[in-house]
Amino acid sequence: MESPSNKLNMIVIPALVSSFDRYHALSFLAVALVICALSRKYGTSIKDVPGPFVASFSSLWRVYHLMKGHSEDEILKLHKKHGHFVRIAENEVSVSHPDAVKQVLQANIAKGTFYSMFSLPDYHYVNQMSELDPTRHIQKTRNLSAGFSLTNITKMEPYIDSVLETFKTRFDELSATGSTVQFQDWFSFFAFDVLGEVTFSKSFGFVESGTDIRNAIANTGSLVYYIAVVGNYVWFHYLTLGNPLFSRLGLQPSSHIFDTCLIAVENRKKNPEIRYDMMQRWLDTRAAHPDRLSEKDIFAAAVANIGAGAETISATAQAVIYYLLKNPQYLKRVREEIDAAQARGELSSVIQNSEAAKLPFFQACLKEAYRFHPGVAHNLPRIVPKGGMTIAGKYFPEGVILSVNPWVIHRNKEIFGEDSECYNPNRWLQADIKKMDAFLIHWGVGYNQCPGRNLAQFELSKVLTTILRDYDVEMVDPSKEWQFGTRFLAVPYGWPCKIRRRQNV
Repeated sequence: MESPSNKLNMIVIPALVSSFDRYHALSFLAVALVICALSRKYGTSIKDVPGPFVASFSSLWRVYHLMKGHSEDEILKLHKKHGHFVRIAENEVSVSHPDAVKQVLQANIAKGTFYSMFSLPDYHYVNQMSELDPTRHIQKTRNLSAGFSLTNITKMEPYIDSVLETFKTRFDELSATGSTVQFQDWFSFFAFDVLGEVTFSKSFGFVESGTDIRNAIANTGSLVYYIAVVGNYVWFHYLTLGNPLFSRLGLQPSSHIFDTCLIAVENRKKNPEIRYDMMQRWLDTRAAHPDRLSEKDIFAAAVANIGAGAETISATAQAVIYYLLKNPQYLKRVREEIDAAQARGELSSVIQNSEAAKLPFFQACLKEAYRFHPGVAHNLPRIVPKGGMTIAGKYFPEGVILSVNPWVIHRNKEIFGEDSECYNPNRWLQADIKKMDAFLIHWGVGYNQCPGRNLAQFELSKVLTTILRDYDVEMVDPSKEWQFGTRFLAVPYGWPCKIRRRQNV
């Protein structure tokens, strides 16, 4: 018979051994993590670049501030503290020197892997935004350019007008009932419907219904949040929402958009008399040059067009109205300009783009919104090519990621003046604005410039001049500031307004 002490040993000793093993395992893991962190922080060519301690060996610093919602403020503060170069990740440096716009963004060098996140609905569908290779990106741009051209957009103006007419009808109803207007919703409704008309020859019906159909806008907001955070871990995206299995099951927030694209393409095969919208232009290019443009390329372009277009329009349109309300002297001046043009008979019932283009102070207000509140609030990464790169005397070897943040560049006092942190449209009416124009990067620059910029300018000019001419707008609580969270985009919300139909127009 075993003694009590032997039985005790049989219980206690294995437990001690197990505890000892766990201790050693945890100790080994802790040591490994420390070694990894030290290696990332010091075993690199950018070890001398200042920045947050955690950012030097981990992406957690950036993820934390993305989730807090104001990463653009943190990047601005860091550049004010440390100068033109700030290390914001293990292998990434944020650059604020003006030369970076030309050397980094305008150069034909590869984009950072973050952009892979924009392949929608999954990584099989590489669009212009998600294409990392500059040569292939430029080829895609050429193949799709017919749909995005200003000439083609101008031909679509009557269909944009139809959306704007419905928009005015809804706003007249809101004015008559005294209902509260949430501009973040209505500008998104307008942009989605315009994209439906110019891409698929059919409005989605957002403005008509006054609702977020199938939660498309909410889903897009969630998708942008996901892209900003998970973009730091692209490998995880490829295992989850970026995986083709998830798209086949319809589990992504963008799945409804992809379904719409599939239906639109099938309709064209059955209806040869469809009008020449963007989709038809691309299908014609494919018919003439099947080796240059695949159906997958067309799907990818259409999905990206719908997925990316609405929220950027909403952010900019809101910025124009909001900052005019916050600066009554500018609102008075732009209203006088529009009213004078109306009195001279220079504005149609539905304002045309060519008419809005002849309103210099209005265009200055729009341009200042582009500068002061750019829709994209995320650093735009590029990979230093073979041979390295020198910016402002600082050398970076091949493989280092250099990124530029539009919010930082747009607040550079050397470029935009001492009042660069204020909304001031007058800066765009100066005799020489070429220098500022060169650094206005709200639509991106170089080969990765937003392909939909012509349409965006078109939409914004028409809808904003319409609101300023036809309606008086007042914030429900003028003392309240709007809210916005800067993930990849900076789309404001939380500033309800009342509108009244102006009687003299």
